[in-house]
Amino acid sequence: MFTLDYDRLRATTIATAPFPHVVVPHFVPESALPAVFGDLPRMAKRGSFPIASLSLGPQAAALIGELEGPRFRAAIAERFNLDLDDAPTMVTLRGQSTERDGHIHCDSTAKRVTVLLYLNPETAAWNQHEGCLRLLRSRDLEDFAVEVPPVNGTLLVFPNSAEAWHGHKTFVGPRTVVQLNYMTNDSAARSELRRHRLSAFVKRLTAAA
Repeated sequence: MFTLDYDRLRATTIATAPFPHVVVPHFVPESALPAVFGDLPRMAKRGSFPIASLSLGPQAAALIGELEGPRFRAAIAERFNLDLDDAPTMVTLRGQSTERDGHIHCDSTAKRVTVLLYLNPETAAWNQHEGCLRLLRSRDLEDFAVEVPPVNGTLLVFPNSAEAWHGHKTFVGPRTVVQLNYMTNDSAARSELRRHRLSAFVKRLTAAA
C-alpha cells in the first residue's frame, strides 16, 4: 500500500470560488516524492499517455494503484458529497508541456470528477506563473481565483461542470502530472474510455516495433 496524506485531504476546506475544488499540497509525502518521480518513465513527447501504455517503477505503480483504489475513491466521494461507487476511472500521465498546451477549457462532459496530482520536484525552475494551473471565473486567463503550482505532490480535485474553466500560461518543458477522472456511465464516457484503451494498445505496439 502506498501512503498518501488522507488526513491533510480531510482537513483541507473545500473552496467554492470560482467553482468547488480542493487543493492539497504535499498529498504525496515529501519523503516519498523522489522515489515516485524516479520511477516514472522519461517522456519526451507531449500529450496525455494512458497508464496502461507506460512502464512504471514500483513506487510509481503503487501510487497509481492507491489512486485507483477504494480508499481514495471513498475520500473524494465524501469530500464532495458524491456517489462514485460505479464510476469507471481513467488515468493518464503527462510529462511534457509545449506551446500547444494550457489553453482555457472545461473538461469533457464524460468526466464527472477531475483529479490532478503534480509530481514535479520543488527544485524545478518554475516561473511564478508559467505552467501554474489557473482556476478561472470566466474564459479569461487573467480572471483567475486560484493558481496552483504544479509541484511537491500537490493534489487538485474538482467536480466537472460547464463553469469549471481552467488553463495555464504557456510553459515549454517537463511538467509531470497524473490525471485521474471518475467517468459517467453514458455512451460518451464509454467512447472516451475505448479511445484511451486503443491509444494505449497503439503506443505499446509502437514501443515494441
